[in-house]
Amino acid sequence: MKRIALIMAGGSGERFWPLSRRNHPKQLLNLNNPDKSMLQEAIDRIAPLIPKEDIFIITSEILARNIRLSVPDFPPENVIPEPSKRNTAPCLALGAAIALAKYEADGVSPKDISIAVLTADQAIEPESGFLATVDAAMSYAETHDALVTIGIVPDRPETGYGYIETAEQFTKNNEPQIAKVLSFREKPKAEAAEKYLTSGKFLWNSGMFFWRADVFISEMKSYLPEVGENIQAMTELSKVKLSKPQSSFRSALGGTFDACPSISIDFGLMEKSSKVAVAKALFNWDDVGAWDALKRSHQADASGNIDIGDNSLVETTNSIILNESKGKIIASVIGMDNVTVVVTGDAVLICPTDKVQDVKKSVEDIRTRFGGKWI
Repeated sequence: MKRIALIMAGGSGERFWPLSRRNHPKQLLNLNNPDKSMLQEAIDRIAPLIPKEDIFIITSEILARNIRLSVPDFPPENVIPEPSKRNTAPCLALGAAIALAKYEADGVSPKDISIAVLTADQAIEPESGFLATVDAAMSYAETHDALVTIGIVPDRPETGYGYIETAEQFTKNNEPQIAKVLSFREKPKAEAAEKYLTSGKFLWNSGMFFWRADVFISEMKSYLPEVGENIQAMTELSKVKLSKPQSSFRSALGGTFDACPSISIDFGLMEKSSKVAVAKALFNWDDVGAWDALKRSHQADASGNIDIGDNSLVETTNSIILNESKGKIIASVIGMDNVTVVVTGDAVLICPTDKVQDVKKSVEDIRTRFGGKWI
């Protein structure tokens, strides 16, 4: 069985503005580790199971060059720019087409290609638990006609994540376990999230997936044919791309990818298929979706503050203060509680920490009023 990994890294990370920018979004930031970007972490995390030559990064055309520069020891030809923005279902169809184009030439059939779908913007530890979970999920997908995801055992009634309802309650031992998925639930209200937490049959949806190429293609044709029926055409066009690396992917794919609807893999396939299973995560996980994630990944000081960079904090508590101006500006915060302040060389963000999800709204307002200068 040929194992490959697709790392999705095309997002704009607007909730991490002003540090995250269009050409340097959050997956290229050192948010979890001062020495590594989240993308580099994702590559290194899966490398013990899947070598780099079999890892592909799917991103946008605007990010492809910067991603190649940010991971210089990664095969540059394995950084695949999408011809256009079409959400995760077409993205993963393109990834499958790339795999088929590359490995069918070596005589490997779709039923012998096992695909891990990962993201470049998560905090995960310990690595040993991650590898054990992924290996179990891939092994199950390789021996069953199944689409497998990883579910995170919730430790709080989180309203910012999607949930997975399982057919059976997992035991509390630290061994790989896989169960049938009954349903996917959208981000719940607080009352529903409390019920999910206490029931023991709901897991957070990690956004990681595992399947054999043939099962994925078959299910896509059944439930999302407007994308699934294009996979073979994209495979043939990708063979042209692989034989002529200097050509752009847009030229190789023509209008085939652009003709796909913009739709998520969760809504387009996972919520419809009857072949979905979930593996219980044997690791700690965070989605790293907005600035408040730093409270979970960094050690707070005695006043409950995350204090990074050149800052002066007076009578300030339970706050996130990050100064990335590199010595040009000092941030002084006085008498504040539960605020987030982020300073860069050309922008400042100030908001209550419970409003960090709305940073994306501010980015849209800045874009509308001032264009792309500060985006």
